[in-house]
Amino acid sequence: MVRDLQALTDGIGGRPTGSPANFRAFDWALERFREAGVDARKEPFRMPGLWLERSARATVRGKDVTFTARVVALPFSTGTRAAGLTAPLVDAGKGTDADYAALGPKAKGAFVLIETEDLLDLDGLFREYTEAGHIERRAVGAGAAGLVYMSSRPGNTLARHNASLGLANRHPMMMMERDAAARALRLLRGGTPLTLTAMLDIQSGPAYQAHNVIGEIRGSARPDEIVVIGAHLDSWDLGTGALDNGANSVMVIDIARQIRRLALKPARTIRFALWNGEEQNLNGSFGYTLAHAAELDRHVMASSYDIGTGRITGFFTGGRAEIVPVLGRALAPVAGLGPFTHLNIPLVGTDNYDFMMQGIPNLVANQESANYGPNYHARSDEFGRADLRQLRLNAAIAAATTWGFATLDRSLPRQSARQLDSLVRNTDLADQMKSFNVYDAWVAGKRGLRP
Repeated sequence: MVRDLQALTDGIGGRPTGSPANFRAFDWALERFREAGVDARKEPFRMPGLWLERSARATVRGKDVTFTARVVALPFSTGTRAAGLTAPLVDAGKGTDADYAALGPKAKGAFVLIETEDLLDLDGLFREYTEAGHIERRAVGAGAAGLVYMSSRPGNTLARHNASLGLANRHPMMMMERDAAARALRLLRGGTPLTLTAMLDIQSGPAYQAHNVIGEIRGSARPDEIVVIGAHLDSWDLGTGALDNGANSVMVIDIARQIRRLALKPARTIRFALWNGEEQNLNGSFGYTLAHAAELDRHVMASSYDIGTGRITGFFTGGRAEIVPVLGRALAPVAGLGPFTHLNIPLVGTDNYDFMMQGIPNLVANQESANYGPNYHARSDEFGRADLRQLRLNAAIAAATTWGFATLDRSLPRQSARQLDSLVRNTDLADQMKSFNVYDAWVAGKRGLRP
């Protein structure tokens, strides 16, 4: 497992969907399953559009001052012409309604610079996602030429998070190294007008075909019933995607390897899914639910692992209390690695989402933050950041969970469209869906069950 992680991260590197490295990674994963004696295949799905950054540069200018600021484009940012786009750079504070009101007409036609707090943990990460959509919509509403976030990562580490409008975004958006952004804010607040020239070279294109990799160990007693354990293999490319999400991808491969090595025979079929397109709106797992629509009634459980290598402390159970006692029995063989505390709430943001919205029992591993937040989507997400000892312990927990649901006596029922509608109305699920740009598709009946 450790050798696999090093080969994936150091050897292949960052793996944005649609990139040559992404194609190599999924070929590599297919071979790793097959070398372990696990039946495996590539399954195609539709990516709605291509987005890759070729390069990003920015220069800040004012009276008697010029400096280069390191930047990266936000995924789904538009590009600029080769000479760049030059516009006034204005201080938009934290990007609140009051901040934009204070700017008034100065925001129109300008790059708005957003000050951020240091991102220290998962709470800060979720807050960043929640606020981004509001900040970006205010910028668009104010007529801004583009948007610049101060990087929230330690030091001058750069990172990415998706532009909240996804492929519908029509503005240049970027993240600027923290020190350069702080310098610009000091100058602006000291009364020095500034301009920003952004040069963003973006490769974009129409819908195309990508692939998930699915390993499978067929059930011995109830082969038509299916348990899915999954992690997304794609990543962004500033770093090499060790914590997000190479570590959990190689864990999924290794669990399949160990089950085959020990000649264990699950009652139900276990599918080991390495999802693609997760970073760009959870596309691979969505594609799976479309391709396997006829057999979703026979999916017993779908679990997702996507929070780095911090200790697994329990699971999000999707707002389904009936899962908790079954999960407790599954975890009994690894009780010594606990205690485990489960959160009976629905969660959006990883590849459980489309299973949840199809009414399938689903789990997301809840993990200690460890070093996940500061390195999330960042240049610093490298092999050396992974806690290899804890990864091995997490693998035991994930294996026990998967095996428990593959061998339980009675499966849990699939929820109806009406039950899902109630879940959306009676929890904060709608707000989460909006933050991850999947709510409108559900309302339109294009993604998930609707009454």
